[in-house]
Amino acid sequence: MPGHAQSSREIELAAGAFKVQVQHLDVLGPKDIETAFRAASKERADAVLTLNSPILNSHRPQLVELAVRNRLPAMYARRESVEDGGLVFYGVSLLDLDRRAAAYVDKILKGAKPGDLPVEQPKKFEFVINLKAAKQIGLTIPPNVLARADKVIK
Repeated sequence: MPGHAQSSREIELAAGAFKVQVQHLDVLGPKDIETAFRAASKERADAVLTLNSPILNSHRPQLVELAVRNRLPAMYARRESVEDGGLVFYGVSLLDLDRRAAAYVDKILKGAKPGDLPVEQPKKFEFVINLKAAKQIGLTIPPNVLARADKVIK
């Protein structure tokens, strides 16, 4: 997907540092989701990492169900996927981004020129773990990992 090139490069770099092999599976439409999981299963993938995309976001229940059915630990690009039964989310806090965007709107309404405002990087990230999902796939989350989570769904 366009826009995922930078994410893919960063994933490859991180994977290389940990001697992990990455298999990219493109999901360009809803029918590709099941095909991607079949390919991951055939290649004996150890886990799934999803990137943010309109297709995956709109088919969260299917994505979560296929990860559970294939007993694949999955890290999702949106917190809602974990709330829907997925295993793990780690990413930007959208609530924090919304609050910070409101501060920008306030400045603009008070006369600031948008072009004069600095571009900021996200500052708050969230780590959410779903223990029900872990149990469904037979995965034990170590206590030190659970301790780092912002939210644990039991």
